[in-house]
Amino acid sequence: MAMNNPYQSYQQNAVKTASPGELSLMLYNGCLKFITFAKKAIQEGNIEEKNKNLLKAQDIIREFMVTLNMDVKMSKDLMVMYDYLHRRLIEANMKSDLSILEEVEGFVTELRNTWKEAIQLNRQSQFTTSGQA
Repeated sequence: MAMNNPYQSYQQNAVKTASPGELSLMLYNGCLKFITFAKKAIQEGNIEEKNKNLLKAQDIIREFMVTLNMDVKMSKDLMVMYDYLHRRLIEANMKSDLSILEEVEGFVTELRNTWKEAIQLNRQSQFTTSGQA
């Protein structure tokens, strides 16, 4: 009989109950986590681990790209950014280049922080418009 890992169950439940905004935030955090793991793998000379983590980071960026609503002007700007980040992740993987990963990490951190702030502002707006302020 297999025992469920409580942390894994918590994570699965968090994903299932998250809003679209919270899911995006989770993806940004995941991308940053995989970049961090890849940087560590490069420093340790572990090519297989570097490749595995950078492929996961690339997958996340691709997910952002395919889910953009291209009818919105801002989406076109984001597509350019995501395309650049995706290409840089590929280049970092091919060259095992920490400086490229630090560059990408900086951009993803900015995007994540902006998204986090937008979620917080949206929550505040919902709270004040619901008459509970």
